[in-house]
Amino acid sequence: MTTKKKFYITTAIDYPNAEPHIGHAYQKIIADVLARWHRLLGEDVRFLTGLDEHGKKIAETAEKQGLSPKKFVDKMAEKFIEAWKLLNVQPDRFIRTTDKDHEKLVQEIIKKTDKNGDIYLGKYEGLYCVGCEQYYTEKDAENGICPLHNRPLEKIEEESYFFKLSKYQKFLLELYEKKDFLLTKERKNEIRNRVKEGLRDLSISRTSFDWGIPFPLNKKHYVYVWYDALINYYTGSGKNKEYWPADVHLLGKDNGWFHAVYWPAMLKSAGIEMPKTVFVHGFLSFNGQKISKSLGNAISPKTLVEKYGADSIRYFVSRNFPFAEGNDGDFSEKVLVERHNSELADKLGNLVSRVSALAEKNGIEKCENKLLKKLKLKEIEKKFNNYEIDKAINEIFAFVDKCNEYVQEKKPWETKDKKVLYEVIDSVKAVAILLWSIVPDVSEKIAKHFGFKIDLKEIDKPYKVQKIKKSEVLFQKVEYKEEKKEEKNKNEKVVGKKANKEKVEGVIKMNEIQFDDFAKLELKVATIKRVEDIEGADKLYKLTLDDGDGKRVICAGIKKHYSKSELKGRQIVIVANLAPRKMKGVESQGMLLAASNKDHSKVVLIGPEKKIDSGSLVG
Repeated sequence: MTTKKKFYITTAIDYPNAEPHIGHAYQKIIADVLARWHRLLGEDVRFLTGLDEHGKKIAETAEKQGLSPKKFVDKMAEKFIEAWKLLNVQPDRFIRTTDKDHEKLVQEIIKKTDKNGDIYLGKYEGLYCVGCEQYYTEKDAENGICPLHNRPLEKIEEESYFFKLSKYQKFLLELYEKKDFLLTKERKNEIRNRVKEGLRDLSISRTSFDWGIPFPLNKKHYVYVWYDALINYYTGSGKNKEYWPADVHLLGKDNGWFHAVYWPAMLKSAGIEMPKTVFVHGFLSFNGQKISKSLGNAISPKTLVEKYGADSIRYFVSRNFPFAEGNDGDFSEKVLVERHNSELADKLGNLVSRVSALAEKNGIEKCENKLLKKLKLKEIEKKFNNYEIDKAINEIFAFVDKCNEYVQEKKPWETKDKKVLYEVIDSVKAVAILLWSIVPDVSEKIAKHFGFKIDLKEIDKPYKVQKIKKSEVLFQKVEYKEEKKEEKNKNEKVVGKKANKEKVEGVIKMNEIQFDDFAKLELKVATIKRVEDIEGADKLYKLTLDDGDGKRVICAGIKKHYSKSELKGRQIVIVANLAPRKMKGVESQGMLLAASNKDHSKVVLIGPEKKIDSGSLVG
């Protein structure tokens, strides 16, 4: 009896403080594509994804919604599960860190690590970001600002248990020398260089909140969320851990340090085998920004599936971004539509429609398929196995092009050549099988219509002649409608007749203003990108803003009240349609809003309570 080769693939587990977006979906789709590919190869596949449900951020978000943390994560889990179903992402287990078997295993590993002498009680002082659930050094966080969330870090001091991460520096550096342990090359070099600089021991417990797994060595402590979360990959590796070690962990570059440094050190301490590959890929961005709810630019998978269908979304993210290179990819709905229409509809859909219609009319006759010899099957397999999914698709569609060219050249609608139709249908069978991991719904429709199985071995088997009817339209063409922004005149001067124009330290004060006059003001949210001194000005800063339409410069007399680090990354409200005016030689294109006390000794900037898109209107 032969045992199937095992293939275990995992994704980073998502933090459910907000609903799933296409940035989350990118990684899950790629993981599902790879899982399906290895199933085609006949391997025993396990695909794991899920949610990271503990930590201070979850507790705070739940409290704001008036829910207990457990009820909140239960509600959010349903939304993530639904999103992956809509995209035809089919994990073998959707793990949640609140699962009882996971909580038990985390405590067991901590006890084992403690027995090995790698845990001690100490005190932690440092800069902490609740959004990241991560500590930062002053070197990593310039001016005390979180590099990911662009907001001030909290200074935290608390008793904590520590894991002796520093002990494993040499081990980690030797591990990185293994050819495929840490991919891609750029991330490998980046992480290796940081590890060479030295490692600090890792704080792995918290006392400031209780939404987490109880720390088994002290009832007053709870397990640090990242220590807890990483262990999910071992928990989810099968009832008897039969799929461990993982063949590949897929994760975004913001998680690279945790998975390439903390995780292997934790495993080594606990006496557990290393995963084979940690693959750190780039972000999927939108208009050059990382897709994120906090940035207000998240795109719902459900919305996209309703507009274009799951297969088109899966095809776009697999085809459009060179995953194996680990680079960022910028999401463009316009490009998605172009690929849907030109490649899926015009090339694949049209081929299936034409050849099935001709086969219904003229019938087919079995023969040697010379056309199929043009398919670079070995090259396609190699590309998939090297994570070069976009290049594998490129090879498949190069063959689709050859099939369409063959039909045009042979003109079976004129010649009634049944053998030509057989060759093309047999070739369509190969295409559908190879594309199943990318566009499973359409591949299965083609297989059902022509009567063959989705199985890689079927490519080498001649197509069994049968009666064929014209296929339904596989891909309806779609139209991309770009939203038009209203043209705005930034230079329009609007001042109410009864408005008091007095300006004090960047504050505009208005008395007895009429509603119609106030309505003329254009108030917008802007994000401060740069703060500079102005030569010869003691009170003024030059602020470069993102106002949603591009860059805008304003001068503000708030130097006494705010440092540069307090301002950078902050969102404020500005009057956007004031006429420009020169201040100390700098053209100021608007005015910020602030509140001040009577003697103007204290000035407080006015801005949104939560992050929102730059350019959002106020009113």
